[in-house]
Amino acid sequence: MHSLTRRLLLAGAAALLPGLASPAWAAPTEIRFMWYSDGNEGEVVRDLLDRFEKANPDIKVTLDRVPYKTITENLPAMVSSGQAPDMARVTDLGGLSAGFLDISPYVKDKAYWEKNFANTLPWTRPAGNTTGIFGMLDQVSVTLPIVNATLFQQAGIAIPGDKATWEDWGKAARAVATKVGVSIPIAMDRSGHRISAGAISMGAKFFDGDTPAVVDDGYKAWTKLLFDWHRDGTMPKVIWGSVGGSAYRGATEEFANGQVVMYYSGTWQFPQFAKTIGDAFDWHAAANPCGPAACTGMPGGAALVGFKSTKHPQEVARVLDYLASEPVYAEYSARTLFLPANAAVAAKGVEYKASLTQVSASLQTALAQLPKISPIAYKLQGYPRNRVLFGPMITRLNQAIAGEMSLEDAWARTTADIADGLKAQAVK
Repeated sequence: MHSLTRRLLLAGAAALLPGLASPAWAAPTEIRFMWYSDGNEGEVVRDLLDRFEKANPDIKVTLDRVPYKTITENLPAMVSSGQAPDMARVTDLGGLSAGFLDISPYVKDKAYWEKNFANTLPWTRPAGNTTGIFGMLDQVSVTLPIVNATLFQQAGIAIPGDKATWEDWGKAARAVATKVGVSIPIAMDRSGHRISAGAISMGAKFFDGDTPAVVDDGYKAWTKLLFDWHRDGTMPKVIWGSVGGSAYRGATEEFANGQVVMYYSGTWQFPQFAKTIGDAFDWHAAANPCGPAACTGMPGGAALVGFKSTKHPQEVARVLDYLASEPVYAEYSARTLFLPANAAVAAKGVEYKASLTQVSASLQTALAQLPKISPIAYKLQGYPRNRVLFGPMITRLNQAIAGEMSLEDAWARTTADIADGLKAQAVK
């Protein structure tokens, strides 16, 4: 009896005292991971996490799958109120970075992270931090045109080439739409990030030194073109006009239904279109249109992050260490059809699991766009407060398109809104 009592006391001590191993019967630590998907990445990461849990039975990862709208509209309030999940897949890197967890004290090999994610680690760091590890990009994305090649073929019109201008694309897309009878020559995501690529190609600098200075001659030339396209039908008002403020609106359904000649979006759409379109018609990515300054897309990507409000920072770091490891990251990239942000994986190449020639060709086109990305685009994407710029850009331009103000007023109000937004963030 004394022996049994002693064993029970030791078991209780092991459960309560730090430094002693948890008893085998203890419940695993649960990590809540908020996740959105563009394509099949939710299914892929769940499979990978199932393997992680088998190798790490003391951790259970609950994947809470949500619409992208939840990530952009609800998660920021959760983070600011201290009610964030343990982890999330996010795209607003600068806007949420103050709430990210620095996992550098907990990872197995900090040098591995610094070497293989050197180009993107700064994107997740809060302002003023130059050394922490605040998350991992699960992909590098690039904006670019996605073309319905079947419509071009039916119209007997050549798809614009690598050095075609934005004006060339507008002219060709309008001609195709008219000839084959579809309603949308060009669709573009209603997003400040998305329209920034065209602005930079037209000569927009976005910064004066390190100070944001958005509205310059290049920006005006680009937004005037978008304004004119909405007036002459090259771009339909129904897409941008269906939501207000700075809300996001894509055209994935319209493109998948064969209603769009050219859709300006990005590489994250490839897995989704492989599933929703398949080979119903011939679609593929094309080179970025050119302006007088560049032929650039905007870089980006989603990041897997922990939040500093978590009660389980070590476990969060173990999950991220696993997903960042070279074999796991390589498999994730191959199965999701993503461009890798991990330098070691990129150097060895990814054996994509793409059965469609449309996807294989699009991935190769996207890879060819990466060296063409303007340094201004990288600087803008890495700017921690870029959402303060993106919101007014799309809001005020859309108001001009809707006839609520002149384009000149939209430019002036964009500048004023950005100044007010930066002041407000400085106060925080």
